[in-house]
Amino acid sequence: MTISPSMVKELRERTGAGMMECKKALMETAGDLELAVEHMRKAGLAKADKKAGRVAAEGRIAIAHAAGAVAMVEVNCETDFVANGEDFKAFVTQVAQAILDQAPQDSTALGNLKLASGADVETARRELVAKVGENVSLRRSACFQSHATLGSYLHGVRIGVLVEMQGGDAALARDIAMHVAASRPLCVSPEQVPAEVLDKEREIIRAQSADSGKPAAIIEKMVEGRLKKYLAEITLLGQPFVKEPDITVEELLARHATQVLRFARFEVGEGIEKKQEDFAAEVKAQAAKTA
Repeated sequence: MTISPSMVKELRERTGAGMMECKKALMETAGDLELAVEHMRKAGLAKADKKAGRVAAEGRIAIAHAAGAVAMVEVNCETDFVANGEDFKAFVTQVAQAILDQAPQDSTALGNLKLASGADVETARRELVAKVGENVSLRRSACFQSHATLGSYLHGVRIGVLVEMQGGDAALARDIAMHVAASRPLCVSPEQVPAEVLDKEREIIRAQSADSGKPAAIIEKMVEGRLKKYLAEITLLGQPFVKEPDITVEELLARHATQVLRFARFEVGEGIEKKQEDFAAEVKAQAAKTA
């Protein structure tokens, strides 16, 4: 059967696949456009499953807003090229809106959310993998629904922050969110720092002080003093406010009779171990193959 250019063009528009791939699918389905679409979809989803184990440390963050709610999602891919593509951008934006509208309770529920297109998130993700040729993963999300003051800040597309406060206004909430983006606090207050983090830091400080030659009682006071300084550095309330470094965030909040209840900070690829490429070795290996 002859496969016309117009048939290939229509299949490309419907699937986003390459010209030769579309022509091959039409030949395998005797020119039946609907069968070709289904055939390519099944083949694409199978390819997506094979890519699931590949490291995805690039991507983007999106934030969606509504009255009394704000949502954020980090979606990862393998390269900046895909992260900046229109298909990937649209998918991340749609997922953020779905999280805002449907407030999933866990990561499992996230995949079952319905997008505006009617497809569920997991199916749309796998179809995107098939289209862009890279692994795509929904790494994490946050959704704050509250009658308190909500704020957010998106630094480019790589760092996103949500903030919930008791008191204050939208401008202050945004300032706090910008501070969190820049200063990376671990949590709001020292009371929220996990015990294992404190124990580890205390052990490090004690080991550093052991050779001081001072009595044990003095060393313990030194340890507690340095630990207090450490807590100020890693907690939101103890940090100097980025827009007014002469005061702490705690002092800023007191000035406005405001309390930060919680925040969420996402940074694209944070904590993901990226594959280290050795281009010299790669070129050498390629040269050996062609020699």
